[in-house]
This record gives sequence, C-alpha cells and structure tokens, in this order.
Amino acid sequence: MTEKCNKYEALFIFGNDETLQKHIEECEDCRKEHEKMQKVSELLKEVRPYYRQKRKNIAKMKIACAIFTICFSSVTLGVINLNTDISDTIKYGSTLTAEDLGLPVDSYGFIMVE
Repeated sequence: MTEKCNKYEALFIFGNDETLQKHIEECEDCRKEHEKMQKVSELLKEVRPYYRQKRKNIAKMKIACAIFTICFSSVTLGVINLNTDISDTIKYGSTLTAEDLGLPVDSYGFIMVE
C-alpha cells in the first residue's frame, strides 16, 4: 500500500509557484488535489459578484433604516416638545393647569391679572 502525498498544502501555502508546479507535474495525488482546488476557485469567482451585490444591498438597507429612524424620531420628538399637553401627559400622567403650576387663577381657571 502506498501512502498519499501530503506536500500539496505545505507547498501551496509556504512554497513558491515554480516549486508547486514542478511537484504537481511529478505527483499524481497533488495533481488531483490541485484540480479540486481549481474547481473551488472557479466556483468562488463565479459567486463573488452575487455576494458583493448582497453586501451592497445590506449596506443600503442599513442606511435607509438609519435615515428613517432619525426622521421618525425627530418628527415625533418635535411634536411632543411643541405640544405641551402631550409632554405633560407623558411626564406627569395628566395635563397640567395654571393652578397646578402655582399661578393665581379665578373660579373659571383663567389666570388673574391684577
């Protein structure tokens, strides 16, 4: 029984192209391994544009979500800050009146001016 050659990986990673090609021409096991690697390399080259496009689409989606969040939160916070009834209800549970604020009011709830 013959042992399978295991030099391909070492030559591929650490050796130069000339040494690797010379060994591939001489060794049948490494030639088969090299053919498998070439097939995998071709498949990766074929699929690469799809993954790049997918990455670009994900980046565009993240940007769109960030813009939407900024716009939505700025509009919502703007409405809450401009409408004191809403902000009082959120902060205190009910709308504050002039009397709650400690201002002098008459029997109708209007501020008294002296």
